[in-house]
Amino acid sequence: MTHIDVHGVRLEVAHIPGDNTRAPLVFLHEGLGSVSLWTQRGQSWPETLCRATGRAGWLYSRRGYGQSDPVHDVRGEPRIEGFWHVGRHEPDYMHREALEVLPALLAKLGIERPVLVGHSDGATIALLHASAHPVEACAVLAPHVFVEDVSVQAIAQARDAYLKDPDAPGSLRQRLARHHRDVDNAFWQWNDVWLSPAFRDYNIEAECRRIGSPLLLVQGENDEYGTLDQLRAIRRAAPHAGLHALPACGHSPHRDQPEALTRLLQQFVTNPRV
Repeated sequence: MTHIDVHGVRLEVAHIPGDNTRAPLVFLHEGLGSVSLWTQRGQSWPETLCRATGRAGWLYSRRGYGQSDPVHDVRGEPRIEGFWHVGRHEPDYMHREALEVLPALLAKLGIERPVLVGHSDGATIALLHASAHPVEACAVLAPHVFVEDVSVQAIAQARDAYLKDPDAPGSLRQRLARHHRDVDNAFWQWNDVWLSPAFRDYNIEAECRRIGSPLLLVQGENDEYGTLDQLRAIRRAAPHAGLHALPACGHSPHRDQPEALTRLLQQFVTNPRV
C-alpha cells in the first residue's frame, strides 16, 4: 500500500502485479468501501481476479475512505477548494469522481485505457467514466443509475445501525473503523447525500447511452440496495451490454458469489466485445 498525491490530497493506492503489456484492472469501491474492504476473511477478490486474468490491478480509496486524506468539513456547507469539492457531498459527487478525480489519478499512474471493475457507487463511477473517457472494458457490480425506494430505505437503516451503540464492540461503526482512518468521514459523506431530498432525482441513463466500450452488468438477485431494474435500465441505454443476475447473492457479488463472479469476469476480460 502506498499513497499518490492528486492535487494536494493523498489517496491510498495498492498495486497487484501482473502482465504489464495488457491494460490493468482498476477496482472502484462501494459507498462505504476502501482498499482493505475488498478483502474478506483473508481473501482478496481483486488478487483472485488478477491471477485468473493474468493482468495487473490497481485499487484506491477515494478521498475520505480507507487511509486516504479526509474530506474537509464533511457535513458542512458544500464548496470548492482548488481542485477539490469539500463539505457535504452534492448529487453530482460521483460525476466529479468519475470525470475529474479518476482521470487525474490514472494520469499519475500512467494508465490510458483501463479495464474498470466497479461495485455499487464505484460501479456508477465506472459507468460515468466509461461514458466520457476511453476504457478497454467496463464491468459493473450492483450499479446505481437512478434512485429507488429500496435503496433509500436500506441506507436509512444503515444510518440507524451506525448510530446505535456506536462504541460497542461489533457495532457497525466499530466494524467500519477497522478499514477507515476517519470512519465518520467515510460514513457521513455517503449517507448524507443519499438521504438528501436533492438526490432523489439522480439519474445517469443518458450518460449510459454514450458508453461504446464492452460492458458487463452483474447484480445479485437478492440485492438489498437495488433491484434488477438498474441493470435493465443500463441495457436499454447500452444494448451491447452483457447482463447477469446471480442467484443466492446480495449487494456484494464478490463476497457472496466470488467463484461465479470470477468466472464471469475472466471470460469477459479475456474476450471483451461490443
